[in-house]
Order: sequence, then C-alpha cells, then structure tokens
Amino acid sequence: MNARDSEIMAQFLRQAGHKECSSAAEADIILINTCSIRAKAEHKLISLLGALRPLKKEKPDIIIAVAGCVAQQYGAALREKMPIIDLIVGTQRIYQIAELLAAARRKPGLIAGTLDKSYQIPIFLPDAATRRRSGSVSRFVTIMQGCDNFCAYCVVPYTRGREVSRQLSDILEEVQALLDQGVAEITLLGQNVNSYGLTNSAGGRLCRFPELLRAVAALPGLRRLRFTTSHPKDLSDDLMRCFAELPNLCPHVHLPLQSGSDAVLKRMNRRYDRQDYLALVERLLQYRPDMALSTDIIVGFPGEDEADFAATMDMLERLRFDASFSFKYSDRPGTASANFPDKIDERIKGERLQVFQRRQDQISLERNRAYIGKRLEILLEQVDAVSCSGRTPSNHLTHINHLSARDIKPGDFVTVVITDAGQHALRGELAS
Repeated sequence: MNARDSEIMAQFLRQAGHKECSSAAEADIILINTCSIRAKAEHKLISLLGALRPLKKEKPDIIIAVAGCVAQQYGAALREKMPIIDLIVGTQRIYQIAELLAAARRKPGLIAGTLDKSYQIPIFLPDAATRRRSGSVSRFVTIMQGCDNFCAYCVVPYTRGREVSRQLSDILEEVQALLDQGVAEITLLGQNVNSYGLTNSAGGRLCRFPELLRAVAALPGLRRLRFTTSHPKDLSDDLMRCFAELPNLCPHVHLPLQSGSDAVLKRMNRRYDRQDYLALVERLLQYRPDMALSTDIIVGFPGEDEADFAATMDMLERLRFDASFSFKYSDRPGTASANFPDKIDERIKGERLQVFQRRQDQISLERNRAYIGKRLEILLEQVDAVSCSGRTPSNHLTHINHLSARDIKPGDFVTVVITDAGQHALRGELAS
C-alpha cells in the first residue's frame, strides 16, 4: 500500500511539472512517505529527519514534506518534534499532494491530515511515465482503504480510517489502463481485501470480493492476478473457489495468523481460533493443492507465556508456511494493547523471535527444495547480460543461471527447470 501511494504521489508531482532528482542535495522538495505499523518504522523517520537538518539549514527554501501513516497519526505533534517539516500530509490527502506542496511554499508548516468518514478514493488512472520509470511488469492496484477490524495491536483504523471500497468500474478502468501499457501481473491491494464491497459511503456499483476477482480476471491481456492482504475471518468459500475457477489467479495466499495461541488470538481481537485457521487452510488446499501459504506472526504480545509461544511453534510445524513475516510486538499509540498489562521483556521477545525465524528458515528451505527438478513458468522481472530473475505463480523468487541466445526481456514468460533452492529463492535454467 505504501509503495502504491508513493507511485501515486510521484505521478501527480510529475504532472504538475516537477522532475525527480538523484540526491537530496539537488532537491527543492523532499517528500517522505511513512509507515507506523511498527515502532521501528517511526524511528527510521526521525533518524532521517535528523540527518536532513544540516541540509535544511543550508537551503532554508527546500520543502520537507512527510506523508502517510506517521503524518496522519501525529499531525502537529510531529512538527513540534521536528520543526524542519514544512508539510504534513495525511493518508487521505495524497491525491492533493501537488496543490498542498504549492500551498506549503506560501505557508510553511501546513498540516493536512484529518480523516473524513465520508471519504471516497478518487478516480485515478496511472500514466505511461510511471510504467516506464518503474520498468515493472507487475503493478499494484488499490481496491479499498482503511480497516474496520480494530485488532488490539493495530494502528491502521486510526491512520487509514474506516473501510472504503472503490467503485468496481474505477478499478476495472485502472487495471485495463495498466494492461494496455503492457503490464502482465496485477496485485489487488487493501488492508483487508476480502471485505471489499461491505462498506462505501457513496453511490455506484459495488460487489463482493469474489465477484470483483472474476471481473478483473476476465480482462483481456491479464496473465496473472494476485491480492493481499486477507483476514482469515473473511475468507469465504466463494473466494477460495476462485482459485480453482480462475486460471490466472495465482496459487498463493498471504493469510496472517499472528499467533497460534487461542488465548492470545482472543486478546488480539482476531475473531478466529486455531481450528478455524486450520480448517481454512485445509479447504484452500482442497481447491488448489499447489497453494503456497505465507503469513504474519507477532511474538511477545502482552501476556504471551511459554505455552502460548509453544502453540505458535506448533502451528508452524503443522502448516509449514512457505514464508512468514515475523516481528516482536511493539506498542502503537491509541491501540488497545498499548494499555494491556503483562508486557513481555524485550530479551524474551528477541529470543522467541529468533527461535521462530530459525525454524521458519529451515522449513522454507525444505519446501523450496521440493521444487528441484520441476518445470515452472517464470514471469521475468529483471534481465541483464548474464542472468535474469522473476517469480513463479506461487510467488517464489527465481534466479536463472544462464541465458540462451534468444532475445528475452522483462515481462516475458519463460519455462525454467529448477536446479537448486535456498531459504528465500529458487535457482534454475531455461528449459529447452
């Protein structure tokens, strides 16, 4: 979502006559897009702003703008902490970035960050310049924004607002524009994509997420379709059936588990338990036996004891995720869990995270080695004189050892025989 928002802001700035430059020292405007899902991301922002102080002193006319979730969360308090900031842009105002920067030149210190309950995602079409600059053969399309789940640890409802779904026609028009530019793969984005269509404050046609998937999948020229992120409680049977019905829907699901302990899941307000999650995965594999599964895990949630952590490790052994994004719990301002008692010592959190990640790496290597000898279709993303890389339908990064004499380029689909595997990638050779 943040990557897509950055692309959108860059496009609006180009259309307003701005040009990108290669270093901060050359710039008239420095725009920092931020995330606040974990404390580490905020720390990186503060560190970067501190590093920009000498430049701001040397070039007082330079505009330093902060956009995104940290900007939304802290607003004026962020500028009080870092007075070098000239513009603060909340998550719902990124589409006005060019006008806001012009206003900040006239009045430094501008703050545009109020969440609006009647907010609508504007109609937005990507330009060809974005495609040329990124060189990407795979692009993101936002279908909804915000979240209504209010998980105890999560700041998203407070920084992105409540759920808002885009109109079906707007989404299809944006995807078609990307396909017309030669994009081969589309990833539909939302904080909780499978609740798409449940909430929207304006008129126009909406539908449920499975219908949206079928409509996008039917667009001519779309070779691959993905989506992220899903909440287990909204993973319907109709949605899972799409993996069997739609040939261009890739067999990969990112399904955040967060914890394997029912007690912790209840404190997290996740609204499912271990058995619910296990049943969903079993059903998914019935529809697509080759399904790849990745997940999110939080270790050290308040009150997590050794038995709770053991339950998470047990789920890892049962499900053998292809990959996982795992983190130590950190308090986020305004969330329910920030006020929970029984916080876990940082040393214990760190030890548990190492145990989990070490075992996940072993499982990822074992699962990846199972691909050795198989012929897989790869969508090429990078090509140079001696090698290339791309992704399988299951989202495995694959490095290709040797190039044949034939002309190949990013965006091509090639068949590769897998010859080796590591923890995080496959390696293969072009099939004859």
